[in-house]
Amino acid sequence: MYIVTKNWYTEQVSQLQSHKGTTTLLERLLLKVARKWVSGNTYNDALSSSISSNNKGIHAILNFLGEDDTNKRSIEQTVKEYLLLLDLLHSNFIKGCISVKPTQVGLRIDYDTCLYNFRQIAEKAKSLNRFMWIDIESIQFVEDTIAIYLELLKDYKQTGVAIQSYLKRSSSDLLHLLEQGGNVRLVKGAYREGENVAFQSMQKINSNFSKLMKMLFDHNNKSSNIFAIATHDSRLIDEALELSTKYDTDKNQLEFQMLMGIHDDLKKILIDRGFKVCEYIPYGSRWLPYSIRRIRERKRNILLLARSLISS
Repeated sequence: MYIVTKNWYTEQVSQLQSHKGTTTLLERLLLKVARKWVSGNTYNDALSSSISSNNKGIHAILNFLGEDDTNKRSIEQTVKEYLLLLDLLHSNFIKGCISVKPTQVGLRIDYDTCLYNFRQIAEKAKSLNRFMWIDIESIQFVEDTIAIYLELLKDYKQTGVAIQSYLKRSSSDLLHLLEQGGNVRLVKGAYREGENVAFQSMQKINSNFSKLMKMLFDHNNKSSNIFAIATHDSRLIDEALELSTKYDTDKNQLEFQMLMGIHDDLKKILIDRGFKVCEYIPYGSRWLPYSIRRIRERKRNILLLARSLISS
């Protein structure tokens, strides 16, 4: 598994910063990555990317980059950024929503701080009839993230949470979320975890993804919940298409979500078949950790990145 830890990419940041006035090969590569996967430093860049996506028939999922924050002033600014972002999505008639990491709005401090901040954002999203996704992070935050989500879901139905197929606990988590009427985004997972809590081989991760995906299709055949298949894996996407036919899935319930700048050809195919496709569009000055994680996350992502750079 090609997964990067926070300590690794923090070291890379330090190394890059130590080369003042010098552009390293790594820095040049990461700048290319950032241009493909990150819209820019400001919300104006994100809005521009969102409009471009909308013009292709793709919905936008905006994320203001940041994580592991314990600075209260910084967290307050992040909350304000998301509130502004929701207003801008609405006033510019952009088809899209937001996605927020719990540790960027206070979960590193404590549960109550994070829940309070999420309530502010969720209230704004509700007032504008906008959806809010909650990103899932490393195993130490999973329990609290799900608990926070279920608290929010009581008052804010247009919210969803991610579930990671590489975690062994995800089957029971997904079942619980579905029983509570949750909206779920299924992803593979991007953090380094021990073999006691996470599958270590791609074969097992993919197998569990298939299992969880079948649970989603089966449940949502009987409900009106929104669910998202978030992967670039063509085999798993083909499997999802087969399941959508088998269960005669309402296309208003199902979303296919992918990173900005990856598999644009596949996105078009899905749109042409009448499915909703969303692009995850991150922005902000903290692009370096995100870019390093994306390029190291999977061998497959590196190949997709290389292909997209060659074709650019």
